[in-house]
Amino acid sequence: MERISTGPYHTTYKVGDIRVTSLRDGYVDMPTGRLRQPGDRTFGGDLPAQVSLVDGALRLSVNAFAIDDGHEITLIDTGSSNAWHPTMGFLPQALSEAKIAVDRIRSVAFTHTHLDHIHGLILPDGRDGFPQLARLLVPRPELDMFRSEARLSRFHDRAQPLDPGQRLSASIEAIATPGHEIGHTCFRVTSRGETLLVWGDLVHVPSLQFDRPEVAWEFDGDQEQARASRLQILALAADNAYCVAGAHLDSPGVGRISRTETGFRFEPL
Repeated sequence: MERISTGPYHTTYKVGDIRVTSLRDGYVDMPTGRLRQPGDRTFGGDLPAQVSLVDGALRLSVNAFAIDDGHEITLIDTGSSNAWHPTMGFLPQALSEAKIAVDRIRSVAFTHTHLDHIHGLILPDGRDGFPQLARLLVPRPELDMFRSEARLSRFHDRAQPLDPGQRLSASIEAIATPGHEIGHTCFRVTSRGETLLVWGDLVHVPSLQFDRPEVAWEFDGDQEQARASRLQILALAADNAYCVAGAHLDSPGVGRISRTETGFRFEPL
């Protein structure tokens, strides 16, 4: 992968013949008590020293990713718009900075249906974020969850089910990674022998969960399954020299994975 442009809200990479742009929707600060050890135990005062804090809180980047194959752009996740914290909702600024015209985004696919991934379908002023949207893909087990979001009612009937193994295009394939949510999905992007895994919420706190992948997150729907999916994808990336792109890895959230004696290491690209 090669970085070809960057700014405060975006970084664009070349993956074979494809352009992948990390889009910074913003960040959210979370209490350290969200981290969970096996058995749903909190860390208490034992949080490892390498975990960086901002005013005592964990700062999580919120990233979406645009995949441009030269014909159309597929957007993976949409950020939160004005549905959550005011430190988020900067996806439109990121798209503008990256010189990505919203009219070219005709497909949107969700890794899962938590609010910081789906509400960017609608701008704060109520207009559609992507006026030419032709395909909206939601993990099949989460369709009812998506359709329960009243603010997104205009999109309920437009949502199509997304299944593991489904190809969104010649270069994008869905991979099941349940645990954080029942239908949580990763996307394998491949072009000319290069591969990038866009993996949603497999890792929330990169300063800890690569070295200790057994650590879970309070909002994981099934912590044990989330651990298993994290280990599966970390091993897949490390053993095949894939790059990865994470929704909550420090912006721009793109890098490589390698194994260590006790876990894994993330190296930003």
